[in-house]
Amino acid sequence: MFITFFHELKQAGVPVTLREYLTLMDALKLDLADKRVEDFYYLSRACLVKDERNLDKFDKVFGHVFKGLELMSETLEADIPEEWLRKLAEKYLTDEEKAEIEALGGWDKLMETLKKRLEEQKGRHQGGNKWIGTAGTSPFGAYGYNPEGIRIGQDEGRHSRAVKVWDKREFRDLDDSVELGTRNIKVALRRLRKFARTGAADELDLDGTIRQTANKGWLDLQFRPERRNAIKVLAFFDVGGSMDWHIKISEELFSAARTEFKIMEYFYFHNCLYESVWKNNRRRWQERTPTWDVLHKFPSDYKIIFVGDASMSPYEVTMPGGSVEHFNEEAGAAWLTRLLGVYEHAVWLNPVPEKHWDYTPSISMIRQLFSDRMYPLTIEGIDDAMRELAR
Repeated sequence: MFITFFHELKQAGVPVTLREYLTLMDALKLDLADKRVEDFYYLSRACLVKDERNLDKFDKVFGHVFKGLELMSETLEADIPEEWLRKLAEKYLTDEEKAEIEALGGWDKLMETLKKRLEEQKGRHQGGNKWIGTAGTSPFGAYGYNPEGIRIGQDEGRHSRAVKVWDKREFRDLDDSVELGTRNIKVALRRLRKFARTGAADELDLDGTIRQTANKGWLDLQFRPERRNAIKVLAFFDVGGSMDWHIKISEELFSAARTEFKIMEYFYFHNCLYESVWKNNRRRWQERTPTWDVLHKFPSDYKIIFVGDASMSPYEVTMPGGSVEHFNEEAGAAWLTRLLGVYEHAVWLNPVPEKHWDYTPSISMIRQLFSDRMYPLTIEGIDDAMRELAR
């Protein structure tokens, strides 16, 4: 069973290694899971999952491989004493509900039926009117309704907790195909890193201190500049119009990038790049920066990131005067070509789902100008874009 678990995790795209598998086996030998399914779930997850984006894949495989394991390790009959159930009924059932129970054969009949169901039922059931399960009208189970019912496993009950851990899949929003918040975006942006030590020597160099102390015989503290990400980023964000639908994810990316890249400059544009850009949207018509100045100010070693839906009239890309806001003397494609001629490493992040790109001509045009270096604005897409920029 454990070998199958290991192989299915690899098939699902979870990068587990043999060393991690052997670590899990050693932990089981030491009985760290305490023979409880829920503890085994958390133990195996801690041993085998090293990236939070793979939690959802792990949950799916775990639920498939170990489905029903909680029924093998525990029995339902041992923990339902008749006296406890009578006390519970006396506390929560109304007189009318008690009368209905008596009309159905009384308490003894109800307990007899429960015992019979426990013997006959072979697995989990939901939404029915007979078996022990959830969300139904069966007399036995949880999260349902029946006036003669016995609640089993609801909230703190031990008969459904392990299943709840992986069937509910509480970490499904961490799937790498889903647009997430700044924390996960930062993880993807870290693909683009080039460390260098510059500035004041204010960080303790432990290895250097040990070497100097060993040579001289007395403590000789050595310091060095802090290691920083030396990557330089120039970002262009599309604002207004159809981009209003994507404000949230654009803000999250902007916030994550400002934190992750110490050397980052940014400008705004609308729909396509033209002869000028700006940094303050409230004063976009009064304080604009000529695109020529941008091309001359920032060296060619900057990494370029465009963020926009690329959804516009094709004339805005191909024709002078095609802009919806002003008369542009040169087509947007001309300015994008100039920029891509200066900066070798450039990508376009598009918040529109990739499956819809072929339905918008302007997206295909921009994608062609960028030599297919357009990526969806998802965690996986950002990850791929950073790999491209890191080449």
